[in-house]
Order: sequence, then structure tokens, then C-alpha cells
Amino acid sequence: QVQIVESGGGLVQPGGSLRLSCAASGVAFSTYVMSWYRQAPGKDRELVATITITGGSKTYADSVKGRFTISRDNTKNTVYLQMTNLKPEDTAVYYCNRRFTPGPWGQGTQVTVSS
Repeated sequence: QVQIVESGGGLVQPGGSLRLSCAASGVAFSTYVMSWYRQAPGKDRELVATITITGGSKTYADSVKGRFTISRDNTKNTVYLQMTNLKPEDTAVYYCNRRFTPGPWGQGTQVTVSS
């Protein structure tokens, strides 16, 4: 059974940083293109960042380009999202999943950017 667990969220001041982690069981991340998504209150879930299987190519939403970095460790079956220079508009629940064949969604991790 596939289970995804996101962690690392929290409350941070504008300009601060957080590192999110996404670990999976029941599925080998190493064979999939992976993405981070986020959903703010009252808004649709949006794609934030994507990383290819080997990590050789990464793409980002324009709103986070230059501030967020996606990475992966296939030996640990884990995907990361390093977030810097956080802004209040980054406040959302963050999720990870396979990019093209999404499985069950995890519970996400809450990121709140506020002074």
C-alpha cells in the first residue's frame, strides 16, 4: 500500500527558510518523476516544483523560481524542498506526489509565513 508522508513545515517569518521532506513507503520513488504541490486556503492545488528521476532536470513555478530548490535522494526514497526567502503568499499546505501518475495524497505539511 502506497503511503506518502510530508514533514518539515511550520511557522516562519517572512524572509525565513524551511526544508520540507517527503518520504514514501510501498512505492519506489526512484522510478518516478516527482513533484511538490501546494494548496492555499480557498485555492486549487498548484504545482510548485518537479524533478526528474535522476535529478538532472528541475522545473519550478514562476512564483518560487530562484527561492525554492527541489532535490531527491533515491537511496532514501525521499524528496526534499528547500525554501528560502519565504513570503506570506507561500502560506499553504505542501504535498508531494508522482508527477504524471499521482498516487494517494498524503496529509501534507502546513507552511505558514507570517510576522
